[in-house]
Amino acid sequence: MTTQEIILEKMTPKHLDGALELSRQVQWPHRREDWELVQSISQGIVALEEELLVATIIMTPYGDDAATINMVIVDAAMRGRGLGRKMLEEALAEAGERTCYLVATQEGLPLYEKVGFAATGETVQHQGEPLPVEAPGHVTWSESGDHARLVTLDRAAYGHDRSALMEILRERAKFAVIRDGGEIQAFAAIRSFGRGLVIGPVVARNDSEARALIDFLLAHQPGQVRPYRHGMSPRMLQDGSPGAGSITPAVGLRCDVPGPRASKASPRITAATRWSARHSVDFGGKNAGRTRRCHLVHPLALLSRP
Repeated sequence: MTTQEIILEKMTPKHLDGALELSRQVQWPHRREDWELVQSISQGIVALEEELLVATIIMTPYGDDAATINMVIVDAAMRGRGLGRKMLEEALAEAGERTCYLVATQEGLPLYEKVGFAATGETVQHQGEPLPVEAPGHVTWSESGDHARLVTLDRAAYGHDRSALMEILRERAKFAVIRDGGEIQAFAAIRSFGRGLVIGPVVARNDSEARALIDFLLAHQPGQVRPYRHGMSPRMLQDGSPGAGSITPAVGLRCDVPGPRASKASPRITAATRWSARHSVDFGGKNAGRTRRCHLVHPLALLSRP
């Protein structure tokens, strides 16, 4: 059995081309611009084997109390060797005391459960060509002075500070809003993503407002769209859902880890961390034996859904 040396490094813009190739390998639609967006407001880790990028993971902090784990990809040739778990533990270490959220497919769920994540709900992605809809008259485009209010509503809805994400979306997305008494009470964003457009976040007081916002965006932005139903009633997107495409379920997860995730004897990744992997290595390491408290709560939106 051959021992292979893997180098773990902090993700920087120089790694984005390799990350893009890796996401294409698993048939994700991300463009380089999509990777740049996530990397610019996150702390990412890459695994290199002889300078070939073979795994990625990104921790996106939302203030000091929450983070999302995303862009978890391991090269097909490297799976089954403990690399995915090692990357996940390093990302959790980078998150520190933050509560971590992620959205997982059924295939990835066992790995996340092993390190302490527990299911909190279901997220459904609707992807395809939208049916024709009319733009609701009470929905309008946001104005230049609205950003602070959008940030306030986003924080109230998600319960965490996503101001860095909202600042990026201010530059890259268009916002639809609903005003009540002259003040914005609901909003939704749309931006370019992958092979088309993505709608989100959608922040509204009820399903009716959320649906109106989505209809407005679909009416003004024809093309392939990825709206998400996240914690909304099953009928919310019935008429505005894509007429041709796919509906993909995923599982929302949350993990709380009391106390430091990384021991003082196990330093964080600074420039490059080396480790050797045989085909079946248990990387219990820094998180071995620690207790995780996982609660059934509504998960946060994943960054690729913003």
